[in-house]
This record gives sequence, C-alpha cells and structure tokens, in this order.
Amino acid sequence: MEIRDSERGFEAIIDGQVAGFIDVVDDGATLTLPHTITDPAFGGRGVGSALVRRAIEQARTTGRAVRPTCSFAAAWIAKHPDDVAGIEVLE
Repeated sequence: MEIRDSERGFEAIIDGQVAGFIDVVDDGATLTLPHTITDPAFGGRGVGSALVRRAIEQARTTGRAVRPTCSFAAAWIAKHPDDVAGIEVLE
C-alpha cells in the first residue's frame, strides 16, 4: 500500500487503484479530519488506519493540533494513544 498526497489530504493506493482517502483541512494551527473513506473492495486491509496514521504524522511534522471530526479517525486516535503522544487532540 502506498499513501500519497492528494488535493484533499491523502489517498491510499493498492495495485494502482485508489483504495481510500482521508480529507485533511489545515487552517495553519489544526488539521481537521472530517472524512476517512475506504473502498469496500479493500475493506479489512488496514487502509483507514494507514490513512489516519499518515495524517497524524503530518500533524507531528508540522506542529499542528488534530481535530478528528470523522468517527473512524476519532475512534482510531482513542485506540492508539501512543501514536498521538505529544500531539494536541481537539474535540
């Protein structure tokens, strides 16, 4: 799986196909994560997790807070506190 930048945030590519995407809205201080979508054909392969993890990496490298308004991203962050250590998570 390859995670690459897209106009809206990041997209996951598997076998040359877009397997999913995460929208990222950057206001200069916070990365808001409003949507994480996985193509059902690629379900159960960790696509959503890889996308949220990439957005968290972006927040870490840019010094941004994260606001997960997407229920999947919010649940992933809650289940992986070590991955977001040192990043401000806003509700």
